[in-house]
Amino acid sequence: MTNILLNTNPISEGYVILFTGLFIVFSSLVALALIFNYALPVMLYVYKIITKGKDKKISEIKVKGDSNFTGEISAVIGAAIHMYKNEQHDHESAILTIKQVKKTYSPWSSKIYGIQNRL
Repeated sequence: MTNILLNTNPISEGYVILFTGLFIVFSSLVALALIFNYALPVMLYVYKIITKGKDKKISEIKVKGDSNFTGEISAVIGAAIHMYKNEQHDHESAILTIKQVKKTYSPWSSKIYGIQNRL
């Protein structure tokens, strides 16, 4: 087994590690910024192409609303959800009782018979 001695300067190795780390961090930040800026419009465009169908244009797609769904129905649904959420929590009386616990005497935990007791 032969040992090869490498003459390297620890300061120059530190610079190499520093610049490599900075390059990795900033390049990944730039890549994430590009993805967040340009990936969402591309995904929305693909979604519109998929959902529009073959014969329709994107501007021809309209959102269908239910005319029978009124504000009263939404109020009833909201009240039901509120009542359901309130039933999940139990109501407490907020009265605390503290009972004093009496300990029985035990010579094992007594400080009278400690190690530094000089009788």
